[in-house]
Amino acid sequence: MAEIKTFNPETIAKPGGQYSHVTRVKASEFLFIAGQVATDRNGALVGPGDIEAQCAQVYANIGAALKSAGAGWSSVVQFTTFIVNAQDMPKLRNFRSREFPTMFPGGVYPPNTMLIIDRLAQEQYLIEVQTIAAL
Repeated sequence: MAEIKTFNPETIAKPGGQYSHVTRVKASEFLFIAGQVATDRNGALVGPGDIEAQCAQVYANIGAALKSAGAGWSSVVQFTTFIVNAQDMPKLRNFRSREFPTMFPGGVYPPNTMLIIDRLAQEQYLIEVQTIAAL
């Protein structure tokens, strides 16, 4: 079982959202999950033009990937989030504010790097999230 300690040093400003600045990990294995987009198990797009629906599918896909390796949300040590529309940031924050407390009880969230980019692999994708977990 991995030993994971997530924290925010007092010498760095408090995080501006549902993430932490630092995770220290002692683990025998790591799980690297490719960036997940809003497709269902059949490859069909979920939530065309709807960032919140796409967020729900992306995180459902990550949850399924974690479960397939015998892991869960408590194993996540880092996210990298890519979005294509800066104006979707408030909706993404709302989604995370609503859902992350259930996924990460106690309010300790993994570090997350947020990038706003020109586009993803297919134009209809609004968000992609890459995940690293420790086992």
